[in-house]
Amino acid sequence: MFIQTEVTPNPATLKFLPGREVLAGEPRDFRDAEAARISPLASALFSLDGVSGVFLGSDFVSVTKAEETDWAHIKPAILGAVMDHYMSGKPILAEGTPPAEANDEDEFFDDGDAETVEVIKELLATRVRPAVAMDGGDITFKGYKEGTVFLHMQGACSGCPSSTATLKSGIENLLRHFVPGVEQVQQI
Repeated sequence: MFIQTEVTPNPATLKFLPGREVLAGEPRDFRDAEAARISPLASALFSLDGVSGVFLGSDFVSVTKAEETDWAHIKPAILGAVMDHYMSGKPILAEGTPPAEANDEDEFFDDGDAETVEVIKELLATRVRPAVAMDGGDITFKGYKEGTVFLHMQGACSGCPSSTATLKSGIENLLRHFVPGVEQVQQI
């Protein structure tokens, strides 16, 4: 098994591509070992000293290291853990784990803005999320209020030094161009 690695815009995160499907459906973002218990792969990665985040995408695993950890020390262990996981035949998620679903109940917007919100979500799904996934992350809609779109960044995008530029230069300009009434984008 050959696992490719790619750098991401976030120097604390590397993207690992095992050359096969990682996770069908919505991506999963694990920020600590407790949350990762539902995933044998994420748990194995969190057992390594220096791992501070694991993001499972459709065909990649993004791993975020602690600030004091050097990639030269942890990268071989991560490659080994990913390879061991796939060789073991264990599932990515534990049996009985419900699928990740969009948390619509956590979203906030006025009922009168429902049509605008649908256009925003469509643009995010078709134009933004695929590009962000290429960098080892994901972005989800959280809310819309008085011309401001609220988004949540995950994986390599969470804590990335260039995430502010991505939000302001890329996503904000895209949404302002296609959606009347959008004035700004903020990260939650």
